[in-house]
Amino acid sequence: MPPRSGRCRGSARSSTRSCRPTSSPRHRAISFLPLTVFALTFAFAVTKLPDDRRRVLTGFFQAVVDALLIIIKWVLKLAPIGIFALAYGVGARTGTAAFGALLHYIVCVSAIGFIVLLSAYPIGMIGGRVSLGRFARAVAPAQAVAISTQSSLASLPAMLKASTELGASPATAGIVLPLSVAVFRATSPAMNLAVALYVAHWLGLPIGPGQMAAGVATAAITTMGSISLPGTISFVASVAPVALAMGIPLEVLGLLIAVETIPDLFRTVGNVTMDTAVTISVAARSDHGGGAEEIPHEVSHARP
Repeated sequence: MPPRSGRCRGSARSSTRSCRPTSSPRHRAISFLPLTVFALTFAFAVTKLPDDRRRVLTGFFQAVVDALLIIIKWVLKLAPIGIFALAYGVGARTGTAAFGALLHYIVCVSAIGFIVLLSAYPIGMIGGRVSLGRFARAVAPAQAVAISTQSSLASLPAMLKASTELGASPATAGIVLPLSVAVFRATSPAMNLAVALYVAHWLGLPIGPGQMAAGVATAAITTMGSISLPGTISFVASVAPVALAMGIPLEVLGLLIAVETIPDLFRTVGNVTMDTAVTISVAARSDHGGGAEEIPHEVSHARP
């Protein structure tokens, strides 16, 4: 972490001193976490409605999502201008100190994703009962797709192929992998929490046990509802709930979007590798010698 000192003149932190929250961090942590839990409970309650009423609600929310995606496209067209303005303003006030802090941020957050990525290999070896070399060779094409697209959803066909090459039946892979891509993003909780903690340290904000617990719970819950899009698009939507739950201001996140591309590579590759490892681990215990019934490969194109 960057050094914390009582003075921040000439440092990147001086440019963000005005971002300190005006309300109590404890109050924000208490107020936001119940909202997240309520949203999750409401989503489960919707599944219990009669079909006609459930279709009305799901159709409404799908229309909202489609409208928001259009807004996102508009924002992305203007984002380079905004990011340049933010970077120029910070650079003009702090000089090279801000760029050094951003580089340190990239290394720290990417390291968390790299640890998750490495942990997928022993899980695949032990759970899937395959050798390290065989697992690495099979998952490499899916990792290449993940690097080029920065999307787990776009990597799904390659992940299906890797899982079947490692012994999973098409039936098991066709069910477990789409579900994993939709709700199991292994790197997201740890990396989103790391971003929030880094910003708090950068701004000199103390984080107590209650705020840490709220951040961990929010990071774990919100990852199940996040959209499978490149991190540069979904960065604020993914990290903002965690930051709000911990009472951390959101203004700095706009600047971090400019360097999110590199950490997002570790996010996506880590998710793809871990999803494949989990799939072959499930298959090793459920296929019973490959007797599962095959299902069409069109499942690979299902939306999460």
